[in-house]
Amino acid sequence: MNFDFTDDQTAFSDAVRGFARTQLANGALERAHDPNYSFELARKLAAQGLLGIIMPEKDGGAGGTLMDAVIAIQELAAVCPKSADVVQAGNFGAIRTFAEYADEEQKTKWLSGLLSGDKLIGLGMSEPGAGSEVTALQTSAVAEGDEYIINGTKIFSTHSADATLYLVYVRFGPGLNGIGSVLIERGTPGLTIGSPSTFMSGEQWCQLYFENCRIPKSHVLLGEGGFKKQISGFNVERIGNSARSLAVGRHAFDIARAHVLERRQFGRPIAEFQGLQWQFADVAVKMEAAQMLLYRAAVNADRGLPSAYETSAAKYACNQAGFEAANLAVQAMGGTGYSSESIVEYCFRRTRGWMIAGGSTEVLKNRIAEEVFGRRFDQRPARG
Repeated sequence: MNFDFTDDQTAFSDAVRGFARTQLANGALERAHDPNYSFELARKLAAQGLLGIIMPEKDGGAGGTLMDAVIAIQELAAVCPKSADVVQAGNFGAIRTFAEYADEEQKTKWLSGLLSGDKLIGLGMSEPGAGSEVTALQTSAVAEGDEYIINGTKIFSTHSADATLYLVYVRFGPGLNGIGSVLIERGTPGLTIGSPSTFMSGEQWCQLYFENCRIPKSHVLLGEGGFKKQISGFNVERIGNSARSLAVGRHAFDIARAHVLERRQFGRPIAEFQGLQWQFADVAVKMEAAQMLLYRAAVNADRGLPSAYETSAAKYACNQAGFEAANLAVQAMGGTGYSSESIVEYCFRRTRGWMIAGGSTEVLKNRIAEEVFGRRFDQRPARG
């Protein structure tokens, strides 16, 4: 399969790269260490058409492809990793699920603000008792007149500290078909946002508490039976996760490569020591292989429904390669790489998180194994 960029993709890549180098290079380290979501940065990226790349023009998006979004993330991460996070938030995850399934009234109310960078949508999915086993969620939505009453708790919620709108997975009834999702605005009575907690990456998240939180029925995104639709979005979400993971790891790798060519010990550049050469060679091959898996998943997803196997394989490979690249960069640069004065240590911490978020590497290997053996393996214990 040919993964060469089209002329349009090449021009787009060049334009994003030029913008990143001239507008985002200064301050990249400070942005990386700032735990807050930058709405100023989001508006700047929106002005370049980098939010809503993959959304239809009729909805205010650019009408581009998943590959276009991957290209944008890669080019931005090579200069300013935090900017790639903002583009991810403006194209994948909760915003894409919203844009895919929201009705016209919901889009009119919220989408333009999300695409302009003035607003931010967060995802409330994981619960204290429902992580990888998301179908065990307990947050309930009970109908009462023209409203739903929401009760439950969400943890590890993406952008929960800064979001103005939350896409929340809820249970309307028993079983898989009882799961759907609702839209809840920040400040809604009955929603309490807990004190910020900090991930190793420096990102913050807040526990979300819903106690008799009332929302109008018009704020239902997907009702009963909607779970399979919204969870299928994770296949696309994993493409964005993969792109960031690999691109941020490559950014650290490139910085370390330049360092070992210049750093001298024992009278010569440390790049001349075979121990380092082999490590860089191993990681370079892993990154190239992961890149091909990512492009395959993105290209094929643009042609139709994304393949769960292809996106799982891409995310697994990109997570592994991205982290190994950043890990090597820290080791090769020694104290400099380990210092917070270098963005390399941030890349190390960031890539480690993506091996958990959006489907852990273990969960991904389970999905890959199902393809290998041609059957599904139920992780739940057999019922007697």
